[in-house]
Amino acid sequence: MPRRPQRIVCLSTETVEVLYALGEAERIVGISGFTVRPARARKEKPKVSGFSSARIDRILAVRPDLVLAFSDMQADICRDLIRAGIAVHVFNQRDIDGILAMITTVGALVGAQARADALVAQLDAQLDAARHAGEAHIERLGRRARVYFEEWDTPMICGIRWVSELIEVAGGEDVFRERATEPGASARIIADGAEVVAQQPDIILASWCGKKVRAEQIAARSGWDALDAVSRHHIYEIKSALILSPGIVAIEAGLPAIAAALDKLSNDALSGR
Repeated sequence: MPRRPQRIVCLSTETVEVLYALGEAERIVGISGFTVRPARARKEKPKVSGFSSARIDRILAVRPDLVLAFSDMQADICRDLIRAGIAVHVFNQRDIDGILAMITTVGALVGAQARADALVAQLDAQLDAARHAGEAHIERLGRRARVYFEEWDTPMICGIRWVSELIEVAGGEDVFRERATEPGASARIIADGAEVVAQQPDIILASWCGKKVRAEQIAARSGWDALDAVSRHHIYEIKSALILSPGIVAIEAGLPAIAAALDKLSNDALSGR
């Protein structure tokens, strides 16, 4: 009997992305309907669950010997799968180190440790390069640019920890970095837009999960016309698929998107601040 899992169901997009990157896609027998990377996975693999909800019979129908899940949001699904006799591994990565550790663990689970280590080394190199570029950006502008990252608009929710860390890597300063350590969205709600105005961000980055960011709606908020980020039109969307998933994509694509937005700031935008 094989000692490594041969039939894996991935309940979130991050582990799908990792298994494909490691050349282990043939082990995947089911994915979440919210999987976005790689795009081919949506065509090749059966969708057996949502994200926070699932029909257990659909998962059991593909006969998994391991289910990979993410966070307490999938706790009920995991409970029912465990009761059905299925092995479950739940990840809970919330920061950059957690993302890299998740990759290492997935590699170990499928016997692809060397490839996982190589992938982590590659991502570490990308992070190092981005830090150097971020330092150059800070030097050009004279300080870190103050960044407000908005994960949702109604209610306003600021960014989670890995997003905040990536902003710092790129040379910015997350104006709500203390709140970013809170894993739950409810603890990151901005109850009053005046809180953002008080932080005086130089740039606004928004990523509204599942819907298009409307910069004009952000700019029209009461009192926000006092912000340089608004008056100088430094409001930029970062596609949620690139940044709100704590996996490879956040480093490979989300981080460059943040850096590109910061590069649009000029010395003039920060003068006198």
